[in-house]
Amino acid sequence: MTNRLLQRKQMVLEIIHPNLPNVSRADVREKLGKLFKSESDLVFPFGFRTQFGGGRSTGFALIYDSMDAAKKFEPKYRLIRQSLATAVQGSRKQRKDAKNRRKKLRGTAKDKKKVKKQK
Repeated sequence: MTNRLLQRKQMVLEIIHPNLPNVSRADVREKLGKLFKSESDLVFPFGFRTQFGGGRSTGFALIYDSMDAAKKFEPKYRLIRQSLATAVQGSRKQRKDAKNRRKKLRGTAKDKKKVKKQK
């Protein structure tokens, strides 16, 4: 299906792989890129589930018209998966501590300015 508003083609995939446990996303990207005459960087496969017993997987894929559209509409975690964006460094706790330290510094700076204005 073509989605002109989001500048992409979107599809449900059913992949039959009788001798493999599952199919890698990189292989799916290459095959879809060739099939739809697009660059493999613009193909975003995700959500694959292997059927019980193996041999068949179903998933979803998006093929964007341009890299700008992909970066605009794709969620950040999928861009990170394909190395198109960088992940946030540091642990969650470190980010929260840094945020709270920034809040404290700004608050004290405001208080010092108020004291100077009163004198």
